[in-house]
Amino acid sequence: MLRSHTCGELNINNCNQEVVLCGWLQRSRDLGGMTFVDIRDRYGITQAVFNMETNSQLCLQARKLSREYVLQLKGVVRERENKNLKIPTGEIEIEVNEIKVLNPSKIPPFTIEDNTDGGDELRMKYRYLDIRRDRVKNNLLLRHKLSILVRNYMNDLGFIEIETPFLIRSTPEGARDFVVPSRMNPEQFYALPQSPQQFKQLLMVGGYDKYFQIVRCFRDEDLRADRQPEFTQIDCEMSFVEQEDVLNTFEAMVKHLFKEVKNLNFDSFPRISYEDAMKYYGSDKPDIRFDMKLTEITHLVQNCGFSVFDSAEAVIAISVKNSSEYTRKQLDELTEMVKKSPFNAKGLVYIKCNNDDSFKSSVDKFYNEEQLSNIAKSVNAKKGDLILIMAGEKERTQNAMGLLRLEMATRLNLRDNDKFSPLWVVDFPLLEWDEETFRFYAKHHPFTAPKPEDYHLLFKEPKKVRANAYDLVINGVEIGGGSIRIFDRKMQMDMFEALGLNEEEIIQQFGFILEAFEYGAPPHGGIAFGFDRLCSIFGGSESIRDFIAFPKNNNGRDTMTDAPQRLSQKQLEELNIRVIEKN
Repeated sequence: MLRSHTCGELNINNCNQEVVLCGWLQRSRDLGGMTFVDIRDRYGITQAVFNMETNSQLCLQARKLSREYVLQLKGVVRERENKNLKIPTGEIEIEVNEIKVLNPSKIPPFTIEDNTDGGDELRMKYRYLDIRRDRVKNNLLLRHKLSILVRNYMNDLGFIEIETPFLIRSTPEGARDFVVPSRMNPEQFYALPQSPQQFKQLLMVGGYDKYFQIVRCFRDEDLRADRQPEFTQIDCEMSFVEQEDVLNTFEAMVKHLFKEVKNLNFDSFPRISYEDAMKYYGSDKPDIRFDMKLTEITHLVQNCGFSVFDSAEAVIAISVKNSSEYTRKQLDELTEMVKKSPFNAKGLVYIKCNNDDSFKSSVDKFYNEEQLSNIAKSVNAKKGDLILIMAGEKERTQNAMGLLRLEMATRLNLRDNDKFSPLWVVDFPLLEWDEETFRFYAKHHPFTAPKPEDYHLLFKEPKKVRANAYDLVINGVEIGGGSIRIFDRKMQMDMFEALGLNEEEIIQQFGFILEAFEYGAPPHGGIAFGFDRLCSIFGGSESIRDFIAFPKNNNGRDTMTDAPQRLSQKQLEELNIRVIEKN
């Protein structure tokens, strides 16, 4: 070994020992007759000292070193006069008697500090430098810790980790696939898996009743803070279970992670139906760290001459605490904001609940004090509160109000990253209607079983069919989702037909799993957790990129390796791919 110790383990008990450290030069300080150098590795930082009086040549050599040089320092551990108790090695320093430059370094394009001067794109281009920073290093260490805790927990419960294929067939249901051309099968393509869904169900057919996998998945979709084209799932499946068994098993796992990582204990996670989540929070992934529930006030405000409310399917309000002092300018800015994406609302109505029990509203012309007071009572608004109202088609208005609720909570600093509020959302719709294609799509995926009591409605009233599905939400982020699966061929055929597939399409795309169901498929269900999202929640960040060693940017590009790139003509010919140039 080139080193005897790491840069984070020496302490006062090591005094007078001869040691060898290796690492990167974090910073150096010349103080006349003394030069101090901080040497860093992933374990920590140790101060090294060079004395001009005792070894001027060595001290001069140290003064020629630059940031991020890779060094080997040999010396003796001494007690520091000016201790730094903020770091584990802060009571000691190394009196260096030999220094070796293992590799010099160019001046980095940004400082390797927690509060770096590098922007996102620059740091992504030089990600191998960015991951030297403590902030990123600690995120990756947290990710490692969570993966070990998950594996050990699942192993203790009798789950086994089984790898499933990365080169699979493409299926049209769900997000867009990344496809891979096959050289040996001209004009044919593999797809990269969006999840191991069908394979883990086949493992249940094969008798492996407790499966899990921490697995890479791929989706060709538009990116944002909580999405990447390649991401990691904790994928799980169990046989001979009902919904309650799955929820209890994996709620216990998440509680275990919170206890081990955050030293937090939780009672049973609350549960809410999809219908109530939309009704009270305007979202199927509600953030319940704060109240501010939505209230439908349609019956209170219609037939009063205000055409916007009179013609609306739903009129929905929220009460924002202690915000009646919002100025007209601030309210106008809010109104303009909600007209844009992602809100896409037609407008915004406000009612100020003044401290003298009076009301000031943007619809004073149509509603008297008594009517405004009734609205305030219905949304539980008090003196000093601000009521915000939207109207329109019900589901769209719920969504817009849900976004506005989050916006106002952010402005009021109600979304505390150190507070955690998990809950289960259950009873999702099995199907959702798409106005562009005029057909139903699976709300989760086409292998999700309907609630047994709703199955008879699949072809009569498909919108009323609830799924035997569930999502785990923490702080307004969907952390995991799953369902009890279909394991009967006839029910699965019915599901595909409800999605508008004909028999030929069904057999061509899903024949193998339908056949498997005829060979003794057990009842089964499971869940998949977004591992990157789980890491970001535990790490107190809204971006999963902070917890991925080499993430893509918002355009799906790796700016460090400059991927994706065009293939050479020779590669294209080998793959039987002809590129048609656009005019």
